[in-house]
Amino acid sequence: MTDDIEVPRDGAAVARRYLRVERLVSGAVALGIGIAGAAAFLSLPPLWALVPIVALMALARAPVFRTGGRARLRTDADPEAVREAFAGPTPPSLVLQWGIADDVRRVDGGAAFDLSYLFGLRSVEMGVEAEVVENVTEPDRVELTVTAEGQPWGTYTAWIEPVEGGTGITVEVQSDRKFGLRRLPQHLVARRYRDAALAAQGYETVERSFSLSR
Repeated sequence: MTDDIEVPRDGAAVARRYLRVERLVSGAVALGIGIAGAAAFLSLPPLWALVPIVALMALARAPVFRTGGRARLRTDADPEAVREAFAGPTPPSLVLQWGIADDVRRVDGGAAFDLSYLFGLRSVEMGVEAEVVENVTEPDRVELTVTAEGQPWGTYTAWIEPVEGGTGITVEVQSDRKFGLRRLPQHLVARRYRDAALAAQGYETVERSFSLSR
């Protein structure tokens, strides 16, 4: 069973600005790799030229790093509303995914986002399952398990607690797969737009840390 969702417009508007910049940067990186390969082909004998060309392609695509991080957010909304938002079909922390999706819908067990790239020639379905853990002695927790085409992609854990005048949220992110260097520009551009996309949804970023690991 599916149920199409209308995404929050303000968050999606920032996400679309991110997508435009990300495509330009990723395209420039791909062009740079292509130019380097062409230079090798023109300056070396054909068989020898294959060595740097294959090496460049392997280096760009080989899974070599994971991303992670932690952010402290604050909002004027009450804890119950925040918990519902983070466990809903458009979690605030995944705005750069659902905000650029062609379709966002409820599915059995959670939500799904359909994203296309390469001018629509390829697409991927991201799935999100949410688990809400309510506690008496510590902050409530919402854990999001994200997949891409059914394969592990990332885990987002949000601890939610009341603070004076609103709600405090601590979000911890850990990728569940390794990415190639060609994905690095995408992550760097996302760092620039993520806080703005959260602010558009009413969440102030108080503190943020970001990590890359092998």
